[in-house]
Order: sequence, then C-alpha cells, then structure tokens
Amino acid sequence: MGTHVPCVAWIPRARAKRSPDKVELSTEELQELIDGASARNESLGGTERDAEDDESMDDVAGASGGNGDDELAEYDLDNYDDGPVHMDSLAGLAVYSNNTDDPYITLKDTDMDDREDFEIKDTDNLLLASRVHGDECSLEVYVYNEDDDCLYVHRDISLSSYPLCLESLTFDPTSGSTGCLVAVGTLDPVVDIWDLDMVGSLEPAFSLGKKRRKKKVKKSMKQKQGNASNEGKPDGEGHTDAVLDLAWNPLVGTVLASASADHSVLLWDLKQGRQAGKLTHHTDKVQTLSWHPFEAQTLLSGSYDRRVMLYDCRSPTENHRFWTFSGEIEHVIWNRFSPFYCLASTEDGFVYCMDVRADKPVFTLRAHDESVTGMELSSQVRGCLVTASNDRHIKVWDILEQRPQLVLSRDMKMGMLYCGVCNPDSPFVMAFGGQKGGVRVLDLMTNPSVRNAFGSRERLLMKTPVDSGSEPPPRRPQHEMSRIRVD
Repeated sequence: MGTHVPCVAWIPRARAKRSPDKVELSTEELQELIDGASARNESLGGTERDAEDDESMDDVAGASGGNGDDELAEYDLDNYDDGPVHMDSLAGLAVYSNNTDDPYITLKDTDMDDREDFEIKDTDNLLLASRVHGDECSLEVYVYNEDDDCLYVHRDISLSSYPLCLESLTFDPTSGSTGCLVAVGTLDPVVDIWDLDMVGSLEPAFSLGKKRRKKKVKKSMKQKQGNASNEGKPDGEGHTDAVLDLAWNPLVGTVLASASADHSVLLWDLKQGRQAGKLTHHTDKVQTLSWHPFEAQTLLSGSYDRRVMLYDCRSPTENHRFWTFSGEIEHVIWNRFSPFYCLASTEDGFVYCMDVRADKPVFTLRAHDESVTGMELSSQVRGCLVTASNDRHIKVWDILEQRPQLVLSRDMKMGMLYCGVCNPDSPFVMAFGGQKGGVRVLDLMTNPSVRNAFGSRERLLMKTPVDSGSEPPPRRPQHEMSRIRVD
C-alpha cells in the first residue's frame, strides 16, 4: 500500500519555540481516552471479536488434547513476577527514569543527544508534510537546517480526515498573542488549527466550522420544496463540503480565508473564532486562494469554473472582477516584486500572468503536459518561477522579461507531483510532495543551469509585516503603490 503526500508547508526560521512544550495527561484524562477507545471498539464489534478470540483459544486447547488451564498451571503464571529476577524472563525488563540509572546502558549521554534533536534552533526551518498511507492520515513535522544539510522528522500528528491543504499562521486565539500554528483543511468542512509549540496534542487547539450533521426533515411537500437544501448541512456558520485551500492574511493576522468544494470562500475572524464574511461569486469548487502581499483587503481566488476572481474584501459585492481561462484553476499567486502582477495555473498545463489592471494576460505559457499542481515564485529572487505537475516533472523558468525561458526540467521520480513550496528563508530550496514516497527537499542551486541563470541575480529580502491585532499595519514607504481597483 503506497504512501503519498498531498500538501506541504514551510515555517520560517525562529518562529517556533526552541523547546516545545509537552502535553501531560492526568490520570483522569488518560482514563477518559481509554474509556472512549473502548466504547468505540465495542461500537465497531469489539465484543464479538473478543468472543471469537476466546473461541480460538479454546480450539487451541482442545487441539492439544487436554484442558488449557491445566496445561498452563505448571508454569504458575500468576506468581511469575514474584520469583528471582532472570534476564531471560519479563521480570528482568526493568524500566528506569533515565539512562544514568540503568546499569545495562553504557552510553549515558544519549538523553543529551535526544534533547538536542528535540530543540529547534533559530537556524532551523520547520517543514510540514501531510502523509496518507491507506486509511491513516498524519501531519509530519520535519526540522530542516540548510547549513548542516539536515532533514529529520521531529514528530507527527494524527489526523482524523484526509488532508487537502496546510497554512502556517502566527496568531494564537487561545492566548491572543503570537505563536507557531498550522491550519489544516480536510475532506471535512472544518478548519482545524494545531499549535506546533505543543508536542503530544491529541486534538487541535481549536476548530472553525462544524462537522456534517444531518437534520431530520419531515417529508411534507412544502419542506421538500423549500428545505431540502438544508439536509446534510451543519448548524450555523461554516462550510458544507471539503476545505480545498487556506490563506492567512499576514497583514491582518486575525483573518484567515478558506476555499471549499461548496463553491464559497469564507473569511474567518480568528480572534472571535467566527465567520466574518462569505464570498459566493464562483459557480463551482473553489480550489485556491492568495492574499495580496501589501494590500490587506485584496484577495485572489481560483475555481473549477475556470475563473480567477479578484476581490476588495471591504465591499466584495461591488468591488470584484474576474478572468476566464482555458481550464480549471489549480493555483493563484501574487508576484511580490511586481505587485500589480499575479499568476494562475490550470489543469490543462498552462500558466497565465495577469496585470490586474488589464483584461488580457501579459503572457500565456504552456508549462506542462498535464495539470500544474504546484507553482511558486522564489522568495527572494526576481523572475524565478518553479512549477510542478502531474506529468511527474518540475520546471524552473526565468520570467523576468515577461518572456518565459525554460531553465531546468527534471523528473522527480515521485510519480505525479501534488505540491511544491519555496522555503521563505532560502530562495532556491523547494519542498515537493507526490504520489510516491514522502516529502523531498531540493536545492535548485546544485544545478548548473539554475546557477548560470540566477546565481548572480540580486537577492531582495522583502519582509511582510506580521500583525497579530485587528488593525492593518501602517504602510511602509518602500511598498507604496496605488490601491488596486477591482470595479
């Protein structure tokens, strides 16, 4: 049974706690978990399975030609642990609080090594990768250090539903301050937000929306005509279908946008934990979202209806416009070095560059033979575009002069590629997830063609101010630009 990675996300350096906190369960909490697991086991027929196991043991005893209890009596198992300690018995397996106290361990400093691996340095990035193996879904938290060329799994988190998207954020509504968190969208119509500064959590720190819950509807003709659409919807706010993408607004840190298969985009107020707005301009599943890097109110969305929508979220009903393209929209991103420009990729292999002030694309690129499932601009280098596709290849493009030039094409040997994300601190380090195996990190500068094209190009570190309050941050002079009109 294969393992695949549907989505990945980077955490910038120095955002996570150096020594994450650990969840410690009380005896009562542990007993509640055990009782809950037992109840679920019984509801799934655990009692019947136990009975079958007992019957199997009876069959074994009968096959031996005697009574099972009589044959085991000679071993006196009830008093087995009360006898002398022998290393060939279970009684000899003592558990010590640390390696120093254990007389059978000669390497006493392994605890120190474990603590060093557990700590997160200021030079470390966290890399998040959703992993699906059969019916099991998890979120793996990797530590990546570029200087040491080191990548290892720090811990993993069990997920209850198939993961579709990840988004890192810093606003922690449980404390009202900054933190290191990740929002996870799944096949359920709920956004789960996990605290990455906490190790051992069995549940998310908080959730937005409600899970599906069917209502009982009387079968009167009036209700069939008027209320049939309510059946299967959750009570109150939130999505009614899978969450396909998430976008946190770093300029107003209390705002998170979510895109759904229910054709809508929701705006969430993280401080209140409630829905603050709803955009319903698409006519099919909304696949992708992107906030403008310097205009806090400006949002892009892309949908299966082949349209890219641009909103002014202060008045989205009056202030919006759209472009229609050749296929379903897979990704939309802003060009932070040219703030009027954005890019959209489609399921038929095209990438379009748009000037939001114009009606027609600046350029159209036939990037791949199949769906362009990943699309990223370098975090620090102008014109470096990386695309990933279901055709199993990644490609690096130079789009600085608005005439795309292919720099590199590589088969990643991962089957179909599902995602590709650029490290926010390292402009040529990319992480990819795909159909086969786990996550893969690639430094593009190890390729001579990439070095020749971009090695001497100026690196521009453009920090976006991160806000944890409700008011937009002041505009910085170097980012001054006319407000985007979306009439």
